[in-house]
Amino acid sequence: MAGGSKFPAVLEADLPVGSAITSSGRVSGVHRIGEPFVDDLPFTVDELVALDDALTDATRLTKVRFNVFVGALGEDPAAGVAALFPTTPEAARSVLIAVSPNQRVVEVRSGKGVADRVTDRVAQLGVTAAVSSFAEADLIDGIISAVNVMSAAIGRP
Repeated sequence: MAGGSKFPAVLEADLPVGSAITSSGRVSGVHRIGEPFVDDLPFTVDELVALDDALTDATRLTKVRFNVFVGALGEDPAAGVAALFPTTPEAARSVLIAVSPNQRVVEVRSGKGVADRVTDRVAQLGVTAAVSSFAEADLIDGIISAVNVMSAAIGRP
């Protein structure tokens, strides 16, 4: 796993056949033609490509690793993100945008190695950008907006 994390968010042994963890820490998988998707995917392929492009561009621009989590964060979302963040790839030099749609929560965390660049102001700009799209029921646009606004605010190293 990239970044040498002792506790990866995903264990390679738990992945289905045809899936692998890439060098960047993302999970890549195949789908056999003619087989139905088992999961009800929350995003379209085009939306996932747009998100991947935004994450890649932001990371290249800022040299800060951008990670996104969408899902339940537990009864105490702040504690849930605090527990989740260290398991993300390259946590020390990354930022995590965690969204819990059912709880209507957006949390941002940054690693120690980038805390001087990913400030509270930058995090607030990302949350504000996300929430405005979320109000219009556009989850993926909100996440991409947060990534784009934060990367622009962070700028080049």
